[in-house]
Amino acid sequence: MDKPRKKPIIGILGGICSGKSTVAAEFAKLGCAVIDADRIAHELLDKAGIKDKIAAAFGKAVLDSAGKIDHRRLADIVFSDADKLSTLNSIVHPPVLARTEALIRQYSRQPAVLAIVLDMPLLAEVGWEKRCDRLIFIECSRQLRLERAKNLGIFNENQFHARENFQISLDSKAAIADNTIDNNSGFSALVGQVTEIFSCVCR
Repeated sequence: MDKPRKKPIIGILGGICSGKSTVAAEFAKLGCAVIDADRIAHELLDKAGIKDKIAAAFGKAVLDSAGKIDHRRLADIVFSDADKLSTLNSIVHPPVLARTEALIRQYSRQPAVLAIVLDMPLLAEVGWEKRCDRLIFIECSRQLRLERAKNLGIFNENQFHARENFQISLDSKAAIADNTIDNNSGFSALVGQVTEIFSCVCR
């Protein structure tokens, strides 16, 4: 019996609000399984063991009135102090990566899945670029990304800059990518670029 074909793993790189999740969603429409690391992290924050570790590290001030982690309050704390961010990452990253590995194994066994896409904001920062068969960088101007962040009500300009300062430079991410998607134009242009890359990776 022939061995099942290895599913290509596609990693998406880019700055804040560059369109990583939009690109991932287009790959999903083409038959790829998407692993959303942000969603996994948010789900884990509500798990008792992890929530207790975070509260112990940062105080009860990071809990809302319902006793859950207040994501924005926590972000404001850690993105103003590199040591605190490192502490949070040491709590959250291991279970996120373990869950990601489990999903990769799960999707690898599913014949309908043509490739696995990692939508992981800190993919290069945690060394997972080495886990990927193809790296895609999303090129998007800083001004456009900032406007999107403001329009979405995610954070203001100071918060945007604070978060970006803790990430690997965009030039470094672009340098390790196999493909670049230009997301400075319209949606249809982005879709066309995704389709072209997909046809090369999954041919």
